[in-house]
Amino acid sequence: MTELSERIQKADWKKEKHVPIIEAPDEVQAGELFEIRVSLGKEIAHPNTTEHHIPWISVYFHPEGGKFTHQLGHFEFTAHGESVQGPNQGPAYTHHGATFWAKLTESGTLHALAFCNIHGLWEYSKEIRVVK
Repeated sequence: MTELSERIQKADWKKEKHVPIIEAPDEVQAGELFEIRVSLGKEIAHPNTTEHHIPWISVYFHPEGGKFTHQLGHFEFTAHGESVQGPNQGPAYTHHGATFWAKLTESGTLHALAFCNIHGLWEYSKEIRVVK
């Protein structure tokens, strides 16, 4: 039996359009809100078509030395040009990127997991230091 973790792909986001990127400070103050941006295709654009798109990105935080991972957000992108007239004929497209705010009390790792409807699951991680 194959574990789900074996299906999650990783690569350099500068060379692979499916890898999500996390834009957040390297260091934050304990208990203070800070901005986190997640997206795909910063260096190499990912298509956003009916046939090939990113329907969601989830962001998690794992505290250094902690046992459990915490979900910070799940963002769905549900418009990809679908229409009764056919694929890519619709009036709306949702871009695969989100900005949100969070606060942490411990240092750890941010993880972004994105799903491509054709190429599967992709992950990116970023260390974040909390100053107390």
